[in-house]
Amino acid sequence: MKRLCLALLLLPCADLLADTRDQALKLSDVVISANRQVQARNDSSAANTVFTRADIDRLQPTSVTDLLSRVPGVQVAPTGGRGSLPGIFIRGTKSAQSLVLVDGQRIANTTSGDSGLQYLNVDQIERVEVLRGSRSVIYGSDAIGGVIQVFTRRNAEQGLQPRLKLGFGSNQTWERSLGLSGGDEHTRFNLGASLDETAGINASHASFPSDGDHDAYRNQSVSLNLSHSFSDELEVGFNLLDNRGKSEYDNSYGRYDGATGQSLGQKPYTDYTVSSASGYVDAKLNDSWQSRLELGHSENRDTKRDTLSDDYSAFNTYRDSVNWQNDLILDEQNSLIVGGDWYEDRFHGSTTFTENSRWNRAAFVQHRFQSQWFSTELGLRRDQNQQFGGQNSWSGTLTLPVNPDNDLLLSYSEGFRAPTFNDLYYPDTQYSNPNLQPETSKSYELQWRSQLTDSTRLEASLYRTDLSDAIILDAGKPQNVASARINGFEAALKQELFGWQGNLGLSLIDPRDRDSGHTLARRARRTVNLDLDRQFDQLGLGASWQAISSSYDDEANRNRLGGYALLGLRSSWALNREVSLSLKVDNALDKSYARAKYSYLGENQNYREEGRVWMFGVTWTPEL
Repeated sequence: MKRLCLALLLLPCADLLADTRDQALKLSDVVISANRQVQARNDSSAANTVFTRADIDRLQPTSVTDLLSRVPGVQVAPTGGRGSLPGIFIRGTKSAQSLVLVDGQRIANTTSGDSGLQYLNVDQIERVEVLRGSRSVIYGSDAIGGVIQVFTRRNAEQGLQPRLKLGFGSNQTWERSLGLSGGDEHTRFNLGASLDETAGINASHASFPSDGDHDAYRNQSVSLNLSHSFSDELEVGFNLLDNRGKSEYDNSYGRYDGATGQSLGQKPYTDYTVSSASGYVDAKLNDSWQSRLELGHSENRDTKRDTLSDDYSAFNTYRDSVNWQNDLILDEQNSLIVGGDWYEDRFHGSTTFTENSRWNRAAFVQHRFQSQWFSTELGLRRDQNQQFGGQNSWSGTLTLPVNPDNDLLLSYSEGFRAPTFNDLYYPDTQYSNPNLQPETSKSYELQWRSQLTDSTRLEASLYRTDLSDAIILDAGKPQNVASARINGFEAALKQELFGWQGNLGLSLIDPRDRDSGHTLARRARRTVNLDLDRQFDQLGLGASWQAISSSYDDEANRNRLGGYALLGLRSSWALNREVSLSLKVDNALDKSYARAKYSYLGENQNYREEGRVWMFGVTWTPEL
């Protein structure tokens, strides 16, 4: 593994063989999402955070959103317990302004822009990469705030490796998963399945009597990865992730008898499916040319029902995509990325939209120059969309190596976000606007990356993002009338001291509406995250501390959300080479706090969050 890591750090990106990608997913010092190719994290122009499978096992997160809350500059605001809809804010931008990928495939619902990240099962995940800052040159629409990419479980070893995990905890929570991975020098595969269930909590403090029950959540997940190398120059593969289940929630707006106006009982829930599948061909055509062709399909299906009535609504979106990327080494100092994207979104549901499909095609090019004294990266992308026409995106980065241990990066990037189907095609024109144009952004950033000592790593960013033509609801109708500016500073410090591994994240942010001067909703100005871990032979101990300052739940800044601090504790114990135990306690001090509000009979109420909760697990990995 150390030899592979050294090779990845020294070799030019396009010179890496296709079969190193699965092995690279195990490493913390490389990143793939920044340019859709394996490169050293320090060589990437994007501020980034990487969680490997080893990190996931050590941190024991409940969900992907739990993992994301540890990233500097990322805030998560769920609306209840497990399975509830979260707001995800990267550098102050809203959820729909950040792109979410699973194995390279977009998974967001094109009607609302929500990604369904809360439904992805962490046991089926190999790696999570978070890019902070616009990457529209590489990915096009939605990548204003950044990119979150989830990679499903992989196998990089030979032979068969089975695994079985069983966990139970607070709120009648059960977690079950099993998997089998294997392969030889040419073929690798991983197959996994999970079933998670919890009785949940009652998310709303005040609501209608029928909403007084706990909101249960159920998740069934399957993942499959298969790859085959015909030679050192040619590899093909297939990736699949399917998550589906049921999530109960409270509807504070209620249901009424049209004749009498009396409140009627309700117990609403969502039947959901979030899935993606892709196939690829990765070929090294010669010593200077690596080419990768990917075909993908994703589905985000959302059906809302009510146990006590016949209420029903379905919003199902489907996406087909093709990506072709070519990585070219021109000489020792110059390299080039040239590619094209195409995807088509389709909608089927209980509501008849004025349009139920649209396509987008794009071409992009990015040049990188690297010398002893400085490096540059310059990119251009052209998107052509069936609805709003053309959109250009530019980006540029200058890297100055101050000395072998310190780098300064100056960058400029543009981004955009296409309006959703709800914005454009909803049948009632009181709530839609077919003349909407994309939201656009311009971002400026200064990064400092320093290896202070052998055991101390510091990465810091100072940035500004200007948003234009932002879409807001004006008397219920979406309009391109808003603008915002977001100033921020973030830092990540990695330190090893007396055997303890510490990761500290800090974010200071000032996100404002340019017209009103108000702070953008649900964005705290200050956040701090700290993870401490140490391994004592078979025993592992860890703790997490998170502090969030106050924020506002509304754009008018009238409804305040108080600040809070949370403590989490975790441990693991390897009984032998095959069996290990894990135990964690979240919100160990049983703090009462809220990250979002809802309206009930004209009054604003806090969504409940889980109090002190625990989870115990047993993992069996028999040797065959």
